[in-house]
Amino acid sequence: MSIEVSETPAQASAREERQKAGQPAHWLHSKPTEFHNPWPSFRSNQLPGFKDAVTMLPYMFSMLTNSSSVLPDKETVAKIPIQKPTWGVGDSKLVAENAGKIKATWLGHACFLVELPSATAGVRGPRILFDPVFSDRCSPNQWMGPKRYTPPPCALEDIPEIDAIVISHNHYDHMDTTSLTNLLARTPAPHVFAPLGNESYFEGLSIPASRAHCLDWWDARRVTSPAASPTTFDITFTPGQHFTGRGLRDRFKSLWGGWVVESSSSPQTSSSSSAENTTPPAARIYFGGDTGYRSVPSDTDDGPDTLPVCPAFKEIGAHFASGFDFAMIPIGAYQPRRAMSPVHCAPRDSVALFQDIRARRALGMHWGAWFLTTEHALEPPRLLKEECKKRGIEEGAFGVCGIGETVVFEVGGV
Repeated sequence: MSIEVSETPAQASAREERQKAGQPAHWLHSKPTEFHNPWPSFRSNQLPGFKDAVTMLPYMFSMLTNSSSVLPDKETVAKIPIQKPTWGVGDSKLVAENAGKIKATWLGHACFLVELPSATAGVRGPRILFDPVFSDRCSPNQWMGPKRYTPPPCALEDIPEIDAIVISHNHYDHMDTTSLTNLLARTPAPHVFAPLGNESYFEGLSIPASRAHCLDWWDARRVTSPAASPTTFDITFTPGQHFTGRGLRDRFKSLWGGWVVESSSSPQTSSSSSAENTTPPAARIYFGGDTGYRSVPSDTDDGPDTLPVCPAFKEIGAHFASGFDFAMIPIGAYQPRRAMSPVHCAPRDSVALFQDIRARRALGMHWGAWFLTTEHALEPPRLLKEECKKRGIEEGAFGVCGIGETVVFEVGGV
């Protein structure tokens, strides 16, 4: 039995209403061939330019040659916990206790495997794999470019059966050809969800359009997986503040964004009379991909509180008004701030985003794998803890975990 993807009548109706409103603000042309960030919070003239390139030249050289001069030292790397994933299974008592909960396993950088709550004893819940990159270098090739300083916690072959692969955008640290080719060749074959503009990429991997779904902001689909319980979940592509490009001539030619996944709360039935069927609580999760929040004009301070912020996240919070049980939010790759702030959240921004989308629990990502920017490797989780305290966020509500660690989240909690 194969996985199926469809557009529900409600999803189709909402899309048609958006189309009636005319050309979307994030399209540069009447057709979706080029995109931009349509908010004052983004300033394209702050993206890395010649001056920034000169400033970052030693770091860029280190990334290209894998020099150890500015890479994290062994003592620093040893402070980032790494373990072989258990995926939250193995101990029967623990499995039973966690059956109605979300299980999230961080696989490094922006890659998570999330399993939604199961509705049937002994049957797994729906599984979604976000931004899988298992290559050593996040680069067009494997002989030059940013090299991992922490390894993946497992091999691609160790990842259990999945229903959907979700891609936030086409940068090499989020969309990896080797990893996708391996995962999409599996049986049963998972479907892949990606932003508009990536159609030709998946065609080049010989992935049929029936399995590669490239969506615009706010487009949604329903996924049906006979191997999971509940068998259906919905996935929605949401706005973010970033950019794209894998070469010299394709910047902004494909879209970027985050994703919302919602599980079904309908009662499930089973062909096995011995299976215990339940009505699982409807779970909702958010994946932020890669995003900025503000455009900070200086490298020496983090800007005034009056700077415009990206309105997309409050829009997401209002649209999904009951909030998110669990969110995956980027916290790293933010220095130097003048160049990186339009497209990468610093922990201060990450915490504001957490509050804007009305998340109850979150884990920080986009740190601890590749040397991409100039902040200390351990600074993002330290600053995250400080910013959460400043904002009065309950301790443990938004934190980090080890690479390969599975964290369990309640559904519908406070």
